[in-house]
Amino acid sequence: MDLRLIIVDDDRDFLEIMGKRIQELGFGNILMQDDPIKAAALFEKNQSFDLALIDMTMPGMNGLELLDQIKKHSPGTECIMITAVNEARTAVECLRKGAYDYLIKPVTQEDLALSVHRALEHRRLIHILDIEKGKTPLRLKHKTAFLGIDTRSPRVKRILKEAELHAASEVPVLITGESGTGKEVLAQAIHKASPRSVHTFTAINMASLNGSLFDAEFFGHTRGAFTGAEKARSGYLEQTHLGTLFLDEIGHLPLEVQGKLLRFMQDGSYYRVGTSTHRRADIRFVAATNADLDKLMNKSLFRKDLFYRIRGGWLHLPPLRERKEDIPLLVRAFTINENPRPKQTAITDEAMNILMGFDYPGNIRELKSIIMSALNLAQGRSIKPDHLPQHLLKQKNNTRPDCVMEGQPTSTLAEVEREHIVCTYQQTGHNKSKTARVLGIGLNTLRRKLSAYGVK
Repeated sequence: MDLRLIIVDDDRDFLEIMGKRIQELGFGNILMQDDPIKAAALFEKNQSFDLALIDMTMPGMNGLELLDQIKKHSPGTECIMITAVNEARTAVECLRKGAYDYLIKPVTQEDLALSVHRALEHRRLIHILDIEKGKTPLRLKHKTAFLGIDTRSPRVKRILKEAELHAASEVPVLITGESGTGKEVLAQAIHKASPRSVHTFTAINMASLNGSLFDAEFFGHTRGAFTGAEKARSGYLEQTHLGTLFLDEIGHLPLEVQGKLLRFMQDGSYYRVGTSTHRRADIRFVAATNADLDKLMNKSLFRKDLFYRIRGGWLHLPPLRERKEDIPLLVRAFTINENPRPKQTAITDEAMNILMGFDYPGNIRELKSIIMSALNLAQGRSIKPDHLPQHLLKQKNNTRPDCVMEGQPTSTLAEVEREHIVCTYQQTGHNKSKTARVLGIGLNTLRRKLSAYGVK
């Protein structure tokens, strides 16, 4: 984990014990400080910590005074107070001053784990609320994990930041959206940004699993459990232990096996088919569907208890028609990454305008197929309208630019282009950079055309 924790206690022996216990919980970036005044100075210098564990009774500055300093300089740091005295009045005072929890010495590993994870989960939820309110910058800490997702869309950027925050926790994540919007790519990014990134990521199409097949594939089976089963086989749970299991199309999981999945998610235990030997697996779940789960639940085709179990974090990917500013980015990525020829294939402005005007019912997957086909037809040359599918060209011919008045003749392509560019420029509030992105053309090209039109 890249979360940063600080433990402050003047008792060096207790400090060492707490440090080891925190490490056992999976945290590696830990600062141990036996001087509360020095700890306060770190926060005054704007050093950031996600969580602080603070002893109440220390010389020079007590725990409450240090808590005040931390909340003054770093209000986003979650604080857990630790004391040898069990007094309700002191506990209330700590919580009133902004502490998340109050633990009594001796602190058990179970109590420590529960308090730490809850505090960090609380911090994560606060960050998500701040993102929704536009208060938190949308900078990603794990940029490499999200390299496969190209976007300029503010809406998608918020989703990626929420996904990164969810990734740091253990809560299940549900990703919804139309087919082809990139749900599996986002699931892989969540895995790569999580503490489980060094372990296995397994994707399963849940629609393909019926009752008996689900048991064998999910839980595994012993030798002879089925006719022709000459050897034992491990299931998805054993293969993905400590990793992430991606449950694709979970909305199509047959009702008769939904209870089996729920049972494992609740207690983490299972049995291989053909044996009564108890097994356990530590799995992080990410599920995805393009189905309307509310309608399925109303029809009793999807269990409500399973829905609430998988919906720890909920991310909804918008269709491509609602994020058209991403089309030029995606086209560029496809022409570079999917091009069998060594040199990048260019695309003409006219072809890009046609691509920008299509709604893509198949979303990103459909756009990729269109570009792959165009690359084959272009044979290393620039992609032109002739290289695009006929249904895109027909739509272009049947579509009138929004700014062209009804009945107004458009005798030349240049006039249509001028109207479209000027209209888009006006709709973006005369923002040249945004206009160039929406049109899918270079900024210098836009400036040159606007200058030729006499538009400033």
